[in-house]
Amino acid sequence: MDGSLDALWRSMGIANLGWGQLFMMLVGCLLVWLAVARRFEPLLLVPIGFGAILSNIPVAGIAGPEGLLGYIYHVGIETGVFPLLIFMGVGALTDFSALIARPSTLLLGAAAQFGIFVTLIGALALNAIPGFDYTLADASAIAIIGGADGPTAIFLASRLAPDLLGAIAVAAYSYMALVPIIQPPIMRLLTSERERRVEMSQLRPVTRTEKILFPFTVLALCVAFLPSAAPLIGMLTFGNLLREAGVVERLSKAAQNEIINIVTLFLGLAVGSKLSADKFLTLETLGILALGAFAFCIGTASGVLMGKAMHRVSGGKVNPLIGAAGVSAVPMAARVVNKVGLDANPHNFLLMHAMGPNVAGVIGSAVAAGVLLAVVGG
Repeated sequence: MDGSLDALWRSMGIANLGWGQLFMMLVGCLLVWLAVARRFEPLLLVPIGFGAILSNIPVAGIAGPEGLLGYIYHVGIETGVFPLLIFMGVGALTDFSALIARPSTLLLGAAAQFGIFVTLIGALALNAIPGFDYTLADASAIAIIGGADGPTAIFLASRLAPDLLGAIAVAAYSYMALVPIIQPPIMRLLTSERERRVEMSQLRPVTRTEKILFPFTVLALCVAFLPSAAPLIGMLTFGNLLREAGVVERLSKAAQNEIINIVTLFLGLAVGSKLSADKFLTLETLGILALGAFAFCIGTASGVLMGKAMHRVSGGKVNPLIGAAGVSAVPMAARVVNKVGLDANPHNFLLMHAMGPNVAGVIGSAVAAGVLLAVVGG
């Protein structure tokens, strides 16, 4: 009888629940609270937070190799399918007209990726501190957080540093959600009141033919110069072609709605499955969170500085604020640029102008991931 009671007690969750697991469950609850109460990236933080709770339930093994979340992770994350399907949906949702009308804003999207490569060096430098031991692959996966592109961060981390995936994904989406808080102080610090007041001329109309040719042009450049980025760029351009072709409206709507919603749901749960206490509560995880913030700030600053350079070269016709939208947090970064511009000048509407570097940032982060994958993953 005593043996049966002992076996029953050992099978209970309360008998196997450790402090680390309890803490990570509370972290999961915090993520859900931020999503519900503060509306910080709710589409991702709700499933990630709940996945963190499920993955830390003792004995159940939900996030294990034979658990539900384990299966979802294997099918969608280890294979790279989920981030690629997300990119297809992003392409179907994105209007690249602003970038086509002003191709020079591609430079702003490229400049904002500078934070990725600075952070890579910073991650390797942290190895000089006892307790940190980042490999070049780890540092590359962490650095991509600076692109403010969750699917790209997940895709690269799943290839280069799968053990760090949970921390990298949480950091990437957390900083994306904090764009309205992090970016404005940097933008104001690096620009003058006169520069922020600059009103930009209206963009030229973009023809349907240009919109249809754009995905083929981007894909051709990718194939010619960086085939390692083809999975991300290919799905992005395919989704955009569905949008612009005008003859597959059902497929376009499916990519924009049902497919991306289902994938987002499972992707969040799969990422949450990696927030188990034994993998997340480490000194290296704290380093990832700190490096992610650093990467995001450097990316924003480099985009603004490139905007200042374009402001001078154009004779004052470009508002340098739009450089902050070079990070690929679409369309949140562009909305923040528009708000800061309106604060300086009530007649200054920068939203469409900021969408150019914003969508360029999506391409830029995919290219940066391709470069890191080719150099490090090869």
